[in-house]
Amino acid sequence: MPPDHASASGFDLERFLPYRLNSLADRISQALACLYETRHDLSVAQWRVLAWLHHREEMTAKQIREATRMDKAKVSRAVQALEDRGLIRRRPSPQDQRVQDLRLTAAGKDLLAELIPEARAWEAELVAPLSVEEYRELLDVMGKLERQLARLE
Repeated sequence: MPPDHASASGFDLERFLPYRLNSLADRISQALACLYETRHDLSVAQWRVLAWLHHREEMTAKQIREATRMDKAKVSRAVQALEDRGLIRRRPSPQDQRVQDLRLTAAGKDLLAELIPEARAWEAELVAPLSVEEYRELLDVMGKLERQLARLE
């Protein structure tokens, strides 16, 4: 049951869910970033762009911004760097020539074929203390919080 936050004097930051989730997400992101920065010379933003293009196959920069909640400049720099490395390609959208569709190149797919198993192995090590049931419950609870947040926004 959630704690009673009615009193300011009873406020414990270490038990405040938004703080704990943000702190945990930052620590996980930074630890995982070491994997793809040192082994593959990718920034967090570049990894997120590649991961979403792997997940959706083709997206616009705007769609990636919305999916990752990264700002426009960060996505733009990541897209440019990935294009310069030959990992993604842009082409004008057939529906709207002002919009550019982004896709992984063969080199981008090859990189992800190497990187994704490494990321999954890292994730497995992170969640090793959890049972299969606890892991499923964690994902279920996160889904409930995400749906509630969508209703509150």
